[in-house]
Amino acid sequence: MIKKFSLSILAITFLAASSAVYAQSDRWQQKVKYIIDVTMDVEKNTYQGTQKLHYTNNSPDTLTRAFYHLYFNAFQPNSMMDVRSRTITDPDRRVMDRIQKLSPEEIGILKVKKLTMDGRKVDFEHVETILEVDLNTPILPGQTVVFDMEFEGQVPLQVRRAGRDNAEGIRYSMSQWYPKMAAYDKRGWHANPYVGREFYGNFGDFDVKITIDKTYILGGTGYLQNANQIGHGYEEEGVKVVTKGKNLTWHFTAPNVHDFMWAADPKYTHEKVKMENGPMVHFLFVKNDKTEENWTKLKGYTVDAIQYMSDHFGKYPYEQYSVVQGGDGGMEYPMSTLITGHRGLQSLVGVTVHELIHSWYYGVLGFNESSEPWLDEGFTTWGTSVVMDAVFAKSPNFVQNGAYNSYFKLAKAGYEEPLTTHGDHYNLNSAYGPGTYNKGAVFVEQLAYVIGKENFDKAMLRLWNDWKFMHPNGHDVIRVMEKTSGLELDWYYDYFVTSTKTIDYGVKSVEAADNQTKITLERVGLMPMPLDIVVTYNDGTQEMIYLPLVIQRGNKPEEKGMAARSMTVRWPWTNYSQEVQLDMPISSIKSVEIDPSLRLADVNRANNKLDVSTLIEKK
Repeated sequence: MIKKFSLSILAITFLAASSAVYAQSDRWQQKVKYIIDVTMDVEKNTYQGTQKLHYTNNSPDTLTRAFYHLYFNAFQPNSMMDVRSRTITDPDRRVMDRIQKLSPEEIGILKVKKLTMDGRKVDFEHVETILEVDLNTPILPGQTVVFDMEFEGQVPLQVRRAGRDNAEGIRYSMSQWYPKMAAYDKRGWHANPYVGREFYGNFGDFDVKITIDKTYILGGTGYLQNANQIGHGYEEEGVKVVTKGKNLTWHFTAPNVHDFMWAADPKYTHEKVKMENGPMVHFLFVKNDKTEENWTKLKGYTVDAIQYMSDHFGKYPYEQYSVVQGGDGGMEYPMSTLITGHRGLQSLVGVTVHELIHSWYYGVLGFNESSEPWLDEGFTTWGTSVVMDAVFAKSPNFVQNGAYNSYFKLAKAGYEEPLTTHGDHYNLNSAYGPGTYNKGAVFVEQLAYVIGKENFDKAMLRLWNDWKFMHPNGHDVIRVMEKTSGLELDWYYDYFVTSTKTIDYGVKSVEAADNQTKITLERVGLMPMPLDIVVTYNDGTQEMIYLPLVIQRGNKPEEKGMAARSMTVRWPWTNYSQEVQLDMPISSIKSVEIDPSLRLADVNRANNKLDVSTLIEKK
């Protein structure tokens, strides 16, 4: 089994590297290889570790400095995370002033004791959650260097995502626990302080050994290499495991990922399901009357969701996925998630599906969660609604209705910020959530409206095939949609992502013109969009008038399930009204409606439909 895993790891790494080379040959990214050995003291909640980092500079730049993230240092009184939480108008309820109240034994600590590059000491300084490193020798383009490190840490009382002894009693949720080299890309270093939001890292390989009290059961990122020496449900069938001494060393490897998470608790139940055409799915939770029934049902839903995502958006590329009880809600990590487990079934399935879908957009495509959180959260929120509708409960309504309504509320509230805002720099949490999650989801669904569902489905698979393991950005997403549809879409990105301008179209009037009908449409909002106008006749038949924007330079194809297209009229974005002449008498028309599919994010749908028959009766 171990040998089989090793071969599979090599195959996955090779395929991923091949796709990265050939799909986008002009896009470089740094390469990391971590070898980490850490020993955990479960009495003191501290740990000592060593780290060897092979760092390859694939950039065209010469690097004279380097930066590591030291995330646990955020959980100290008066840290930037603490101050931000205590001064923002609407703090995260999970944080509030909790960091300020931590005792010395409860704070988080991550400290580098020694660091060398290629055997030579380098100067470094701890600046809260960032280690600033001055290199004695520059790292040249194409060069690989080796950093050797000794470090120590203290696990904070769980406040946000990581920590010990969470609200459900899970001992260790070990995310963001090791010194992690900051990402360097075409925009330079991303050494952002940790003040509460999301993450961005280099793809690479991890070899991690964790020595801990033998009563603890571990799970998370990576393939366990010594399962037959560990037991706890990981061993091969029929193998009898006998452990000696107080501690066990768990040895994990993880190929082509950009982070490594693990969780540990002596009370965990470990169960697993092997998919017929997919990964081994592990479930680690504390079995009791709050979890047993729903976590048992969760297994089937998780398998169905993985299969659905693999079929529609790209095949899951790893050989395992782990759903682990821990953390403070739900948070995604490579090959795994931490979720709180005391939930009703729909909530439990929903949070698992959401974090699972992150494995495609955060985990493999590798969207930058920090500077473009709307991409990762938007695609994931959109996908959550689609997958839940497919595997849990079919909705009788528009599947993305919740996301649209949340965005409408935000757009009308007056405190919306452009989606290009860095995740840590939103003025309000109440603007960040509806924006990044829900407006982000609207961005995705509305793309299907703009380019057509068939083109959209093809583009989603193309996005996966062209950009997996390569950190695409918002412009890259738009280019995939353009290449697939043949349409020009830069205007869509510029309006909907970089501005807060809104969409509002109305059917202004429907008037008789001899034996014909004149329809006047108006643009009330500042954002232009193509329009689908459905005319319904008194006999129940329908036809569509399609009004693409001139600047999109083409038309979307007719869509299945929609009214047949009878007319196409191109609309210049500079014009705030557009007339359409129908070769039908007004007496035959029942109604004229803008976008009955509801995919157009029109903030005022009250003026989208005109009941012509009622209008005639009144006259």
